[in-house]
Amino acid sequence: MLRRLRERFEFTRGLGFRLGSLLTVAILPIGLISVIQTLHLSREYERSSEIALLGRTSAAAAGERALLQGALGSADALGPAVLETLNNPGACSEIMSRFLQSTAIFAYAGFTRLDGRTDCSSVGGEHDLSDSIEFRDFVANPGTFVTSSGNMPIMGGSMVTVSQPLYQGEELLGFIAVAMSHDLLRSSHMTTYITEGVRILTFNNLGQVLSIDQDSAQDFSRYLPQDYDLTTLLSRNDTTFRALANNGEHRVFSVVPVVPGLVYALGSWNQTQSGVAGLGLTRFWAVLLPILIWAVSLTVAYFAVFRLVISHIGVLRQQMRRFAIGDRSRPPPVLRNAPQEIQDVSQTFHNMARILIRDEAALEEAVTEKTVLLKEVHHRVKNNLQLIASILNMQIRVITDDDARRVLRSVQDRVSSLAAIYHNLYQAEHLDLVEADRLIGEIINQMSKASVGPGTGLAVETRLAPLTLLPDQAVPLSLLATEAFTNAIKYAGMAAGQERPWVRVIMEQDEAGMTRLEIANSVGPAEPEADGSGLGSQLIEAFATQLDGEMTITEDAGQFALRLVFRAERVQKGAGPAPQDHQTLVLTSTARDGSQH
Repeated sequence: MLRRLRERFEFTRGLGFRLGSLLTVAILPIGLISVIQTLHLSREYERSSEIALLGRTSAAAAGERALLQGALGSADALGPAVLETLNNPGACSEIMSRFLQSTAIFAYAGFTRLDGRTDCSSVGGEHDLSDSIEFRDFVANPGTFVTSSGNMPIMGGSMVTVSQPLYQGEELLGFIAVAMSHDLLRSSHMTTYITEGVRILTFNNLGQVLSIDQDSAQDFSRYLPQDYDLTTLLSRNDTTFRALANNGEHRVFSVVPVVPGLVYALGSWNQTQSGVAGLGLTRFWAVLLPILIWAVSLTVAYFAVFRLVISHIGVLRQQMRRFAIGDRSRPPPVLRNAPQEIQDVSQTFHNMARILIRDEAALEEAVTEKTVLLKEVHHRVKNNLQLIASILNMQIRVITDDDARRVLRSVQDRVSSLAAIYHNLYQAEHLDLVEADRLIGEIINQMSKASVGPGTGLAVETRLAPLTLLPDQAVPLSLLATEAFTNAIKYAGMAAGQERPWVRVIMEQDEAGMTRLEIANSVGPAEPEADGSGLGSQLIEAFATQLDGEMTITEDAGQFALRLVFRAERVQKGAGPAPQDHQTLVLTSTARDGSQH
């Protein structure tokens, strides 16, 4: 896992990445200062915009403030006249009518008693307002109210009503109401360039909408903040806040009092649609500008360093790689257009490569000479051993005593085994390695052809796994195989139920690196034991000890097997000729004159 992570982040070790990191650290303070200053300016701009919105909202509602304050003053002024004519409804109504005629602002004026009767009003006559919402609100909580009346016949339509309680001493008699139209209040909103883009709404302390500006009278709810009720905005008096509007826009909202405690104005403003807002610095540009500066600086610095350093280092690295994988045709050229420091490194590498090429050529020549000499030694030893084997063979032919012939044949087999070892060393690509499977196969073939008697029909089966050994192990292993195979041929008999005698040689390896050599032969029923000197068994035990292996001998019904398990000093090498994994060699003996028996 750690190695995989290191490989994934290998690019962090490159010169380009480290250079970029250092430049980033160098530019970071400047970028941070730029971001902080720009964000500070952005916040100051946004704060000034919010303060301007408060002023815009207050200025837009200035006309409505004047109308409502005038209505409150008029209601207070009508109070003494109503008290003087309280018992004369006709005179009281006459006063209300003259009041409306003297001003074009109000559409209704009247006095309503605590029982809901209105017999003093600008419309004359007696009316019952006990079922109106305004009357019930006043009875429940007597005080000054500014409400939006429904479509009431006595007032001639929907009006904005200003109600003032009327007292005679400490006794509450009712309330005096003056009303004006919604259109009059809406027309009082100022629409100069100062309020461009601002939507204005006025509402009372009960959350009831009193007026809406003309541009958004159709559907003002889309300009209101989400998840806010108008009554909850009373706590934000003389403040501004940002929220998501019902139409999905991010807007700035302000709440200012029109008539403190009674009527408030709500301003809703989308800065992005304002020409003034477009002149300000936003947080986006506050972050983007330092990033652009960093990217441009990093790009210029990287390409400058790439041209001066990285490209030349890349060329030098390729020269080193080619030299490392064996390109010795000529010393790598010196980089002439590189900076002086890199040119010095290139010159040093050129000199080192030239010296190594010269020394390697001398070493290769010496190794070649020594290899030729060593091969010649192996070849001469092999020839001498083969000469001794041939002399022994000639001696065997002239001796008539069977015991002497058997002893000389055993010596000849051992000498032939040694000759086969040196033959393999002579032909091997690496002089210090021996292909044990190939060597043992050759020894078995030679002994099978030379030692099998006439007419025996002996079957020899071999399964030899590829195995490369050092000569220190290959020599005792091959000699052990020679002695064991000689004994197997000597004592092989016809087992019950089989067509011919057999000898089997198996060599294999397991995953733990242990090598198993097994040489087995068939045993005939009730065969007399052959005479022997016991020298072969002694040699087998000596070779097994030399290999530091564990040898076991088993004899079952119809089979005798010798098994040797040892740890091979295995040497990895290039793939050689694959041995025959399983072969059965059926031999028939030939006489010395070549006739078939």
